[in-house]
Amino acid sequence: MAEQKTLDQFENKIGVKFNNKKLLRQAFIHRSYLNENVGLDLDHNERLEFLGDAVLELIVTEYLYQKYKNPEGELTNWRAALVKRPTLASVAKDLSIGDYLFLSKGEQKTGGKSRELILANTFEALLGALYLDQGFTTSTAFVKKHLLSKLKNVLDKKLYIDPKSRLQEMAQESVNVTPIYKVLAEYGPDHSKSFTVGVYVKDKLIGQGSGSSKQSAEQSAATSALENWKE
Repeated sequence: MAEQKTLDQFENKIGVKFNNKKLLRQAFIHRSYLNENVGLDLDHNERLEFLGDAVLELIVTEYLYQKYKNPEGELTNWRAALVKRPTLASVAKDLSIGDYLFLSKGEQKTGGKSRELILANTFEALLGALYLDQGFTTSTAFVKKHLLSKLKNVLDKKLYIDPKSRLQEMAQESVNVTPIYKVLAEYGPDHSKSFTVGVYVKDKLIGQGSGSSKQSAEQSAATSALENWKE
């Protein structure tokens, strides 16, 4: 089967051979795929994602606890930066996880294979499958290799500080002003609104972003501003 060969290739890529190939396949099955493949012998990956999320948090927590003597608050911020959606999606892209996903045709057409949420969730599902198949030791080695290797970058660039706080710190140090956020657009029905927010420094628009709440849109705008920042 072509799909089995593809999963064999993925196993070669990560250097792990699954005992239960169905677990590996299920990790890549998005809910939408079942809509077009009624009667499939496997469920979608959301239960594996639920398990993988817990396994991931424990692995990262234990690693930070054993390796660093920092206060609990700092370790919590570091962990949050490592397990947040953009970081996990970045690791998923490094592993080309999108190439192995089972998605509906509609989801594929709308860019599902590169969508941050789907990639991050699939990474967690993969970890859940790996834990069930190989246990905690192999799962820990996998996370250390592919995720915890990013910790140095998180610490060097202070990515554990949320974007709004980082932007405010930089703006106050550089030009002695506090960034101002303004809603540029609202769209969608009342029960499912989305927002586009701009962030300004000295009346100059330096970044904008969108989100399902004003708060998430502000964080997205701050991230954009940090990427564009020029002192």
